[in-house]
Amino acid sequence: MHRIMGAVVVYLLLGLMWAFAYDLVELLRPQSFVSEGSPMSLLNNEIPPPKLLYFSFATLTTVGYGDITAANPIARSLAVLEALVGQLFPVILIARLVSMELYHRQLRKESGK
Repeated sequence: MHRIMGAVVVYLLLGLMWAFAYDLVELLRPQSFVSEGSPMSLLNNEIPPPKLLYFSFATLTTVGYGDITAANPIARSLAVLEALVGQLFPVILIARLVSMELYHRQLRKESGK
């Protein structure tokens, strides 16, 4: 059970990490994100950090509402990478947990003989 809770925490931390990466991109390249067709900027308080956190988790879970989009090639590349991580992490985690369960069942079966 601790492994599952730990994996959930890691998944949430991945979302936070990506949000900080988007903040950094926005600080280095203002107007890297577009909301409803108009560029936003952290410097002008047009894009509060919670919006990038929202964008991060929408991307990580591949919901992609479309209200905020990455306009800069660097931001787009990060978004694609985050979407890949968001899909691969749960798949690999579930595969690992299933294989561990099967292994432990086999051990219990062999020790019960």
